[in-house]
Amino acid sequence: MSAFAPFRRIAIIGFGLIGSSVARSCRKLGLAQELVCIDRDPAVRARVAELGLCDSIFSDAAKGVAGCDQVILCVPVMANAALAATIGPHLEPGTIVSDVGSVKGCVVRDVGPHLPPGVAFVPAHPVAGTEHSGPDAGFAELFQNRWCILTPPTETDPTAIQRIRAFWEAMGANVEVMTPDHHDRVLAITSHLPHLIAYNIVGTADDMEKVTQSEVIKFSAGGFRDFTRIAASDPTMWRDVFLTNKDAVLEMLGRFSEDLLALQRMIRWGDRDGLHALFTRARTIRRGIIAQGQESPAPDFGRTNAPTPPAKATDAQ
Repeated sequence: MSAFAPFRRIAIIGFGLIGSSVARSCRKLGLAQELVCIDRDPAVRARVAELGLCDSIFSDAAKGVAGCDQVILCVPVMANAALAATIGPHLEPGTIVSDVGSVKGCVVRDVGPHLPPGVAFVPAHPVAGTEHSGPDAGFAELFQNRWCILTPPTETDPTAIQRIRAFWEAMGANVEVMTPDHHDRVLAITSHLPHLIAYNIVGTADDMEKVTQSEVIKFSAGGFRDFTRIAASDPTMWRDVFLTNKDAVLEMLGRFSEDLLALQRMIRWGDRDGLHALFTRARTIRRGIIAQGQESPAPDFGRTNAPTPPAKATDAQ
């Protein structure tokens, strides 16, 4: 923390779980001299003001980014192109633009061309979250001991990359740098496919004609409850993720389908050894995740939601 130089003025565009958590972390850790909230939704702006998450609040993104030395895009990935076109002419030289999207190839493609010379672009993906959304869902500790992946284009100023790395490390994240394409392939299997499966399983349960919805809810075992938690994630965000990373997701879905058929054969033919080996390997992976500190064996996925005390904010729409 002592080596981190706070940003003068940070604009956060979009106040869902990630945007509000970044704001809370910045407030708690002193990572910005001034915080700016930008959101189109008047209800969100009003709640941000009530919670005291920012120093000024704007509905107009072009006005809100003026004078900022970091701008963080916290909107669904398919909204980035139009947003970048809106704010691009109003960004000052030396500004660093970043984001928090779960897909990076499309972000590099959609945002970069709209940024003027002298503005650095360092895409980022904090691999952290819960099923909740909105300004109230955020908490300052969300990023502690979680990974944040940076995918800067090859021409990005190394100083800008280092500043964004230090920013996320100051919030407690472990930072990794990789290419956008590699990121999208990795996340397709570790995040995107599990969400797709969760949405599908919950939908299948709801569609069963001989099992009522009340029974599904009443008799949900731990496994199904966990799937419903994942499936409760923001539908707009995940719609955009699947559409913008469809090649990698379809590749992983094909591999999963092949493995699922192999599992089906094991069950059909009573392959005790094959089933035991598969389940043992899966349990080993789970234990490895816990051992690396990326999860807790405690109930509720080991997460806590610790609110931060409110402060005043002004509405500068």
